[in-house]
Formats: sequence, C-alpha cells, structure tokens
Amino acid sequence: MTTVYAQEYRRVITALKKARKTRSITQAKLAEVLGRPQSFIAKIEQGERRLDVVEFVHLARLVGLEPEEIVKGIG
Repeated sequence: MTTVYAQEYRRVITALKKARKTRSITQAKLAEVLGRPQSFIAKIEQGERRLDVVEFVHLARLVGLEPEEIVKGIG
C-alpha cells in the first residue's frame, strides 16, 4: 500500500479485524451479511483492497464499533 496515510489506514483495518475476531465473527459470516464473497473481507484485512467510506461504516457497525470512535484515533 503506497500512500502517505498507510499507517493510519492499517490501524483502521486492524481495529475492524480485532473487533470481528473478539466477537467470534468469521470472515465468511461477515461477508454473507454484506452479500459479498468471503474473499472480499480477506482482501480488506490483508490490505489488498481498500474500503470506501460507506463500506467502512457498515463494517464497523457490523463488528460492534462506532465509526466515529475509529476515525477519532486517526492522526
């Protein structure tokens, strides 16, 4: 990932992944709720695919996080 914001973005993805695992939500189950393939979640968590803001909000809420709290931790 080549961007000046890579470190901050990685923290966002790490928070989402940690929350997913803490709640014992599999990638497959999360993807199913979103109507996407499991590889969609895997690629996000591996940094192969970037989230847009709408996807971020949905994912954060699905894993029990408030998007605003994650954004406050950036920068």
